[in-house]
Amino acid sequence: MIFLLVKPCAWCEFQKPGFSFTQNAGWSVEDVTDYEKLYSFQNLYKAHLQSRKGKRNKSEVIAFECDLSNKLWQMAKDLKERKYQLSGYYNFTIYEPKKREIYAGFYRDRILQHCLCDEILMPLLGKRVIYDNAACQKGKGTHFAINRLSRFLREYYKIYGNTGYVLKCDVHHYFESISHEILKTMLSKVVKDKDVKKLLYQLIDSYETSSARGIPLGNQTSQWFGIYYMNSLDRLIKEELSIQWYTRYMDDFVMIYPDKEYLHMVLEKITRFTEDALGLKLNRKTQVFPLKNGIEYLGFRFYVSDTGKVIRRMKRASKQRLKKRILKIEKDYACGKIDATKVRQSLAGFNGHLKHGHTYHLQSETLCKIGFQIKQNKKEEKQ
Repeated sequence: MIFLLVKPCAWCEFQKPGFSFTQNAGWSVEDVTDYEKLYSFQNLYKAHLQSRKGKRNKSEVIAFECDLSNKLWQMAKDLKERKYQLSGYYNFTIYEPKKREIYAGFYRDRILQHCLCDEILMPLLGKRVIYDNAACQKGKGTHFAINRLSRFLREYYKIYGNTGYVLKCDVHHYFESISHEILKTMLSKVVKDKDVKKLLYQLIDSYETSSARGIPLGNQTSQWFGIYYMNSLDRLIKEELSIQWYTRYMDDFVMIYPDKEYLHMVLEKITRFTEDALGLKLNRKTQVFPLKNGIEYLGFRFYVSDTGKVIRRMKRASKQRLKKRILKIEKDYACGKIDATKVRQSLAGFNGHLKHGHTYHLQSETLCKIGFQIKQNKKEEKQ
């Protein structure tokens, strides 16, 4: 249990934005600037609660919570006085699903980023992106995108059958290639508060992979920057090129159309637009191919049967990664590194993902096997 010991004067000082007392009307809500929302004590505390999820045993989180009220108060004070400075990044490498360098901010900066995203970027940018921009938003994600593509395939089949073509595009090194200047220009048209804008520019310029390019994969703000950066391309595809069946998950996007030549023309326009307007390049995986070949998207391969049924099978590479992770869990459990509760939690997550595809045999082969071993061990312990 955590108790907040906050200086009375500090609490009063940072609760001012948003409320005032009038003789006639009592308490009333005033207009609060976006920047004032950032140094509100409640908003910083909410952002802390979100930032610590799944990381409460980390040393930097424990150290921050040992002096929580004073540290949040100091953050609010620095922000109010426009003296807040970013602490830099630490980096590490992940190898699944492929090798990536992750640059993450220190805990204090992560709280600020959560506050920025929840109080400012999500309300401002969320309502401006298209519905089928599926990544990292409330009520959306990989399963949302998978279900949308399945729906598109069913709708398409009702009109054209299973003959048609798919344009699948992928951006080469998306986060590393995002132009700072183009991103700032986009944000300046949406974010009107000068102090918020200055803070966002500071975050953007705090990292680069090459001259004024790149945003770090470990920042929460990078997710919203990545979602919004290609919004103009989404509008081009949906509104100007009139592609009805289109979905995008960050830098991976798919569209279905009955005319092969039209999709090749669309590809030419997209290629020019991404290079000229966004400073990005499509990678070699980008291609037009027959719908009958199936579509690989977000770890699954989608097929439409002759009867119109949409079949979703896990990709071979995804299947191999899953089996490796399950094998590691099995070994850790056998060695006593993790208990049965931890195993069940992991299996529940795997099972929830597998249920989004036609994976009955995979579930039987892997998940049920470990579940059976847990039951056997429990019986042996009782004996």
